[in-house]
Amino acid sequence: MWVQRDITLQPRPRGFHLITREVVGELPELSESRAGLLHVHIQHTSASLTLNENASPDVRRDFETWFSAAVPESFGGWTHTLEGDDDMPAHIKASLLGPSVTIPVRNGRPHLGTWQGIYLCEHRDHGGGRTLTLTLHGE
Repeated sequence: MWVQRDITLQPRPRGFHLITREVVGELPELSESRAGLLHVHIQHTSASLTLNENASPDVRRDFETWFSAAVPESFGGWTHTLEGDDDMPAHIKASLLGPSVTIPVRNGRPHLGTWQGIYLCEHRDHGGGRTLTLTLHGE
């Protein structure tokens, strides 16, 4: 079975946001898959995806704190500045984390670790709705 669809997430503020439930909710076909892979790809260059801690909101806040310090808007060397002070740092952050995650599927569910969840990493102050392509391949 192959299933592919695009979904658009509601706009979120800058930060790291759990989106696992939204992704799973958009793929009812997951329940039919005994074994497979779920690939989630974001179609933007100033936001990214990653897997990490799904329980403590402190982890998501600490991610934002670290990335903002590591790639500051105040860096004086940016030349790509037409789209705002937060745009070029957002591109760098998105490249560090990447545009996609691939998750094994087992018995009709993403086979994530106990404390793992899918993060939308929004690197802009006002990034807008973000489009994801979900691709499920399973049997």
